[in-house]
Amino acid sequence: MSRIDREPSRVGRIGFGLLVGASALVGSAGLAWADGPLVMYCGVDESWCRATATTYEKETGVKVDMIRMSAGETYARIRAEKDNPHGDIWWGGTGDPHLQAADDGLTEPYESPLLSKLHDWAQRQATIAHHRTVGIYMGALGFGYNTEELARRKLPAPACWADLIKPEFKGEVQMADPNASGTAWTVMATIVQLMGEDAAFTYFKALNANINEYPKTGAAPALAIGQGETLIGIAFQHDIINVARSGKPAQVVSPCEGTGYEIGSMSLIKDAPHMAEAKKFYEWALTPAAQKLAAPAGSFQIPSNPDTPVPPESPDLSKIKLIAYDFTTYGSKATRNRLLARWAAEVKNAPR
Repeated sequence: MSRIDREPSRVGRIGFGLLVGASALVGSAGLAWADGPLVMYCGVDESWCRATATTYEKETGVKVDMIRMSAGETYARIRAEKDNPHGDIWWGGTGDPHLQAADDGLTEPYESPLLSKLHDWAQRQATIAHHRTVGIYMGALGFGYNTEELARRKLPAPACWADLIKPEFKGEVQMADPNASGTAWTVMATIVQLMGEDAAFTYFKALNANINEYPKTGAAPALAIGQGETLIGIAFQHDIINVARSGKPAQVVSPCEGTGYEIGSMSLIKDAPHMAEAKKFYEWALTPAAQKLAAPAGSFQIPSNPDTPVPPESPDLSKIKLIAYDFTTYGSKATRNRLLARWAAEVKNAPR
């Protein structure tokens, strides 16, 4: 697997396809190559991004220019480009930044004919956003640990959020930076909802003493577990499962107190240069044929279209204590700005 999550400065722009005639119309989309490629900002693992872009291009003949970024980075980019949009569609990444972009009016309202066929949680995401985004997958938050290192050090296996602040794990925990990572924002929102805001920040200050690094991308802690670069990593469970599936000594944990979850989302960028083509991609991305590309690419989220087979490796949500995650509150720009400012002031720069 490419270690893109360990290379935060890397932004992969990948153009797919060959020009077969400057004046020819391409595929079923009916666009000319001269109109330029469909520009997709992609927030999932790079291998899944690549599989989606190449498959769509192969099936339609439409060239796709894919840029892989974390959810927080994509939100910041779309906001910076709002007066001159370069992207057409934002596909994947945690739903809260998509909701924040909707709150800012950075994305386009659109109601797919397939919406009523999706899972209720995907439909609710669209309703909350006034149809400026839609759910495309669901994933549970958790953490994992390196089983070999834990055994070598003869440490007890962590089972709860409370375990991560124990002194024996000083310098042994990794979590992404919530300013850049949608995964880490979900961690913040989850702990605040579980404990209350003041108690949550007391927890984050204690956790900070045990943190060894705040990488920019949410899957990085899962990869670091597998490489033995950290003992414990906070990440979405499907990312840890993928590391374990690759033969690394990684064990996934569903925290005993309960945990939050993401609704990975898709949004049309307002005033997109290729809006008609973006809507065609949007419809395709909601089909089972498109959503089943996840598992072969090593991504094991729950797909939003119930006709898509759920990968056997995916977490069993019926066995996980999920909180009643408040997407309306924690998907708002005001809540995000306030909590991130408090985290920067009280936690990130605190001594360890």
